[in-house]
Amino acid sequence: MRWNRNVPAENKVFIVHQFLMKIGSTTGCHQMPERSFFWKGYQFPVCARCTGLAVGYLIGVLLFFRISISIKICICLCFLMFFDWYIQFIGVFASTNTRRFFSGLACGIGYMQLICKVFSIFIK
Repeated sequence: MRWNRNVPAENKVFIVHQFLMKIGSTTGCHQMPERSFFWKGYQFPVCARCTGLAVGYLIGVLLFFRISISIKICICLCFLMFFDWYIQFIGVFASTNTRRFFSGLACGIGYMQLICKVFSIFIK
């Protein structure tokens, strides 16, 4: 993408934000503003839970090379996100963006640890 030097910086930021929002929509995220984080007035391209998942994926891969989490704990970490969604869905508690982020983070770490374990079995 080439920048026109005569376009004000705030317009360039807006163009980049729109591009990132389009990418975020292709991930399958609902992108609901009330369930998303904002930075300097711009909505994150994915919701709080998907943001947690993405960060968790990265941490899960990096952790795999240092420590290996047991399969049972990985499954429990993944279950936390489902449990957070379910108690919100049935109306027991209203979830917050912070809780959505951390349940997504836990699931992302557990899921990537499981995926890395599977790949390491096939590589050996």
